[in-house]
Amino acid sequence: MYISTLITIVVAGILTNNIVLNQSIGICPFLGVSKKTESAVGMGIAVTFVITIASVVCYVLYHFVLAPLRLEYLQTITFILIIAALVQMLDIVIKKFSPSLYQSLGVYLALITTNCAVLGTANNVITNGYDLLQTFISALCVGLGFTLALILMSGIREKVEVSHVPKPFKGLPIALIIAGIMALAFAGFAGLSFT
Repeated sequence: MYISTLITIVVAGILTNNIVLNQSIGICPFLGVSKKTESAVGMGIAVTFVITIASVVCYVLYHFVLAPLRLEYLQTITFILIIAALVQMLDIVIKKFSPSLYQSLGVYLALITTNCAVLGTANNVITNGYDLLQTFISALCVGLGFTLALILMSGIREKVEVSHVPKPFKGLPIALIIAGIMALAFAGFAGLSFT
């Protein structure tokens, strides 16, 4: 029973309940960084790292500090502070070890702090009543689902850049149309069942 729950969490995080394409959370970096695959991969890895670590830290902090002290009302601000600290740390590491990736991500790296996908995932694991292992797996799979959507979108956008697109649809309009079609395609995974 527990294994089937974990499998459901994995499939939901990556495919059936994709944070970007099914929940429409985290659209800003999804549209902003998906112009080049290299940037998309870097952003996907960064967001996956932050979502996973932030969700686990927020879970521990919520269950061992906030809930026992009846300070649940501080959940959102506490989670935002944890996310901001993790993004600052990630910013410093990427700037030092991969300056080219740091340049290609630009302002979107700092926007991970305000990426609602990170905060939404941290809140969802608390709301869904997950244990620590389920929290880790859920957060990791949500990050992988975000990365998958970002890489698919960047691959399509790179092809569209060299294709003939009518002038009114160039840039963001065609990106939104592509995102809509991708969301429809991912909605087809909703029928998957593991029971």
